[in-house]
Amino acid sequence: MTSADDTSAEYAPGRAHLKLAPMEVPKASDVLANELRERILNGEFEEGAALPPERELVAQTRMSRATVREALRILQVQGLVRVKAGRAGGTFVQLPGRDAVAKSVSLLIRGQHVRLAALLETREAIEPFCARLAARHRTDADLAHLDEANEALADEAGSLAKFLQANVDWHLAVATASHNELLAGLMTALSRAIYTSTENDRFVDEKVRRETARAHRSITKAIRAQDADAAVRRMERHVYAYASAVVKVEKRTEISVPGDD
Repeated sequence: MTSADDTSAEYAPGRAHLKLAPMEVPKASDVLANELRERILNGEFEEGAALPPERELVAQTRMSRATVREALRILQVQGLVRVKAGRAGGTFVQLPGRDAVAKSVSLLIRGQHVRLAALLETREAIEPFCARLAARHRTDADLAHLDEANEALADEAGSLAKFLQANVDWHLAVATASHNELLAGLMTALSRAIYTSTENDRFVDEKVRRETARAHRSITKAIRAQDADAAVRRMERHVYAYASAVVKVEKRTEISVPGDD
């Protein structure tokens, strides 16, 4: 039974009737990790700079040693710091680069079991544009990397593994020559996934090797000449031809192959 005092307290004039939902309070380690992450990404800590020692962070934040360690571990997993042991050790800042993008995309591809069709479609959308940018922005160093990969591809006596690695190296060299870090990171993950999916002798025979080497030399020639339109056309033909050849062997997807122009 509710007493008169309880009733009057609950429904007292002028008192708001307020009902709060359950609240989730973030962990202290997440709060500290977020604070340090923002300072790193905002440039407050430069690449290679040492973060304050663990004991100093404990003193400054008044958090426990376990909380500070957990926050630093979060940043390490995210690739924003590296831990070095020894007398000259500590926790040092490292900024995310192309590898960070590649790792994230690779995890998505593997975790979601992305279809080979989707990988090929994404490549068809991205790589011709990479070739266009490469033709515009390539340097002598970029051309040297393309030439080195072309030489490895031309070695018909090389193993399948060496051919596939040279193939990946060439495509990544094109992406790198675009001088667009995001595209280069995407192509790193994409190329590795595609060539891992097609790493078999049923697909990569002598004919495929010769056609691949010839297409790569032709695209490299356009990039060297800074002929962006030719680089795009030749890359489009190459990626479509590759997709078509994969379809014949893998039977997992359908790709329309445009005619030569």
